[in-house]
Amino acid sequence: MFPIEEIRQQFPALSRHYNGKQVVYLDGPGGSQVVESVIDAMVSYMSKGGANLHGEFPTSKETEMHFENARKAIADLVGAKPNEVAFGQNSTSLMFSISRSLSKTWTSQDNIVVTEIDHRANVDSWSTAAQDSDTEIRYIPVNTETLTLDLSQLHQLIDENTKLVAVSLASNVIGTIVDVTAIVKRAREVGALIAVDAVHAVPHFFIDRDQIDVDILLCSAYKFFGPHIGIAVIKEDVFKHIPVYKVKPAPSYFPDKLETGTQNHEAISSIEAVVNFIASLGIGSNRRERIHNAFQIIEEHENNLACKFRHELASIPEVTLYQAPDHVTKTPTIAFTINGVKSNDFCKWFAEKHAIFIASGDFYASTLADKLGINETGGWIRAGFAPYNTENETDRLIQAIKNYVASNIKKEIKS
Repeated sequence: MFPIEEIRQQFPALSRHYNGKQVVYLDGPGGSQVVESVIDAMVSYMSKGGANLHGEFPTSKETEMHFENARKAIADLVGAKPNEVAFGQNSTSLMFSISRSLSKTWTSQDNIVVTEIDHRANVDSWSTAAQDSDTEIRYIPVNTETLTLDLSQLHQLIDENTKLVAVSLASNVIGTIVDVTAIVKRAREVGALIAVDAVHAVPHFFIDRDQIDVDILLCSAYKFFGPHIGIAVIKEDVFKHIPVYKVKPAPSYFPDKLETGTQNHEAISSIEAVVNFIASLGIGSNRRERIHNAFQIIEEHENNLACKFRHELASIPEVTLYQAPDHVTKTPTIAFTINGVKSNDFCKWFAEKHAIFIASGDFYASTLADKLGINETGGWIRAGFAPYNTENETDRLIQAIKNYVASNIKKEIKS
């Protein structure tokens, strides 16, 4: 049985009330709530005395220990080595930094391949670097009927001149989990590097970096119950050859060379607590095994809530659901619109009347939004489920939507 009450007790934010009602957080795709052990870890670091690295005194050595523990934790989370893990301001900043470094070797004879389904961080970071190098930019198109990538021209798009292929593991808007197998296989055939945006994937399902066989994987701790910090996981045989931009005295060895300037030490000190929280939900002989088991449990809980929500939304004629067919796996992230309703007005009404926090917009998946023509109504309405959400909260959301449609849309039609 999923320990929902035990989990909820570990998130202080869940006790918040707004306009006399207990808040329901369904904005997790934009950033989850933070587990209490993470908050405690950050407070502990700052209370005991912080310091910069490479000092000969206790606070400096303790900071270095936190870095080491954080790298080990992320390595266990995604199936990598600790020395392949680097931290930064956020995933977007890390992508731009990595792309600038890699593109030093790109030429006008080369090309890179991105997709139409991705968050723009995993498009513009690479494409702007390509523009600086006069390198061709190619797009794997999205099928607007199935809301999946169209791989029919994959062999033509990825060829012997392709330097890098960038793709998301899961859409942060519509929840489509991308089967990257064919993309990775083709990239390997031509010797291209593979960068994956796992920001939306890591919070929802088990990741095995080596099994999916990618070179660069990026994620953000604030999406999975932690602080605002970005994470890059780069295979060591790639990492050691990346000519990063840095100040001359800074370390030239990896992973430190990618961590420009002084890092967010208090945030990094809490990373171990983030991963340990996830692991605590599973069983196994080591942390990696417990993480694997935990995600099986998390997926079942989240998907049960998401499936119920999708089913109920599909029964409302005034609601348009944006989702891939049933056979396509998805994260518990649901995008929809309501006929004749501006999405931002709807979300504001929901917060004020029901204390249910859901978001609206294009969520930086602007190419997909343009192709689907949803920006005229303020973009999508997006609800995302996390391990701390309950069936009662789901029912509350469903009923509120039905009441809104009945009292607003149908009333307008009659008048």
